[in-house]
Amino acid sequence: MGVMNELINPRVVGALERILAEASPGLRLPHLAETAGQLDELSLRERTDLLSGAMLADLPGDYAEAAAIFRRALADPDCAGWMIWPVSEAAVTLALARTGPGDFEDCLSLLAELTPRLTGEFAIRRLLAADLDRALAVIQGWTSHPDWHVRRLASEGTRAYLPWAIRVPEITARPAATLPILDALYRDPVEDVRRSVANHLNDLSRHAPDEVVAAAATWMAAPDANTPKVVRHGLRTLLKKAHPGALELLGFPPASLAVTAPRLDRAVVELPGELSFDFEVSNTGPAQARLAVDYVVHYAKANGSRAEKVFKLGTAVLGPGEARTFSKRHAFRQMTTRVHHSGGHALQLQVNGVRYPETGFTVVTG
Repeated sequence: MGVMNELINPRVVGALERILAEASPGLRLPHLAETAGQLDELSLRERTDLLSGAMLADLPGDYAEAAAIFRRALADPDCAGWMIWPVSEAAVTLALARTGPGDFEDCLSLLAELTPRLTGEFAIRRLLAADLDRALAVIQGWTSHPDWHVRRLASEGTRAYLPWAIRVPEITARPAATLPILDALYRDPVEDVRRSVANHLNDLSRHAPDEVVAAAATWMAAPDANTPKVVRHGLRTLLKKAHPGALELLGFPPASLAVTAPRLDRAVVELPGELSFDFEVSNTGPAQARLAVDYVVHYAKANGSRAEKVFKLGTAVLGPGEARTFSKRHAFRQMTTRVHHSGGHALQLQVNGVRYPETGFTVVTG
């Protein structure tokens, strides 16, 4: 994250100070200026909070006055990039602390104005947490906004598990609350918006798999050329989990198959290393079979238990009596996102949601 932290640096602080001062002649920003020398060793989030707090100390304490300064600042094309995150956080803090009539809704509007310059998806979370229904009443209208950045904010900002963002418990408790936003956007002409819709749907699948499959089925009943891709991406976790409705919807119903045990090229994998394997799938039924082929690695944990992860291998279509050999190389190396431990592991095949017996092997971390 070191490089990411530098996205807010002394140059950004200086530019923000100049822009705000020009937007409000006579405004002094001593606390903001001081932050330029206080950024070392801070994460990107901590730098955001530092700048936001400094602005709150320097700007008028009234939300409407501060929002007016931020809007005037947007006249400067240099008011863009990562300085927008602390600006948006400061605006939300003022709107929630000293709410006047309409300040809540106006702050949402301000985030929509700021989002094309970077994003408002992080700051909006506190407004959602404060009053989800009140926020969604405004956000739903963004789904027809002429600027695709705002339409994307409607989906991305309301995701259950938005990376880097605070959680909004009510969104996970009420997964159907944001589905109307996705219903309005799944055929959006901009790929970035559609990708957000798919990721949002995938988030919801962790808590409401049946509702997610039902929504995807409705979309597939009224699709455009991009809808199948949106649905496949949105149901990816349910496919790995072998949810029957998701498999059926994407054309992978139960089939009569014979699957051989995977043939491993080695019994012991020394890190860093690779495990190669192959196996054969035969269609033993009387009809053509569409296959979603996955494999599961059961990783040894430090406490002696195991944790599994499903990996996509591919898809295939087999006619009656047809067989096909699949092969794969799987890498094992230490990563920040996965720490490997020595011990017994296992490989397991999953075809159309059906899992077959495990084949064991050993990992040695050295």
